[in-house]
Amino acid sequence: MSELERIYTVPLGRAWIVQKFRRAERAVMELRKFTERHMKPTEIVIDPSVNEAIWARGIKNPPRKIRVKMTKDSDGLVVVTLAEA
Repeated sequence: MSELERIYTVPLGRAWIVQKFRRAERAVMELRKFTERHMKPTEIVIDPSVNEAIWARGIKNPPRKIRVKMTKDSDGLVVVTLAEA
């Protein structure tokens, strides 16, 4: 019944320490790690719009940070969506 909703600016700069051809993949992993650390979920669902925003400039050049909204339900499921500007 109670929902926890938070807006975060997630730093993705650590994705830039890997090879060029793995940066976007690493950015998604960094987003998952950030979500686990801050929301303590049982399961994480990343909205396709967030994935598209990370991959929009290709695999070599993901954004350095991204603003997202994380919503956790009573079962521990966390849904990550883009935050409206």
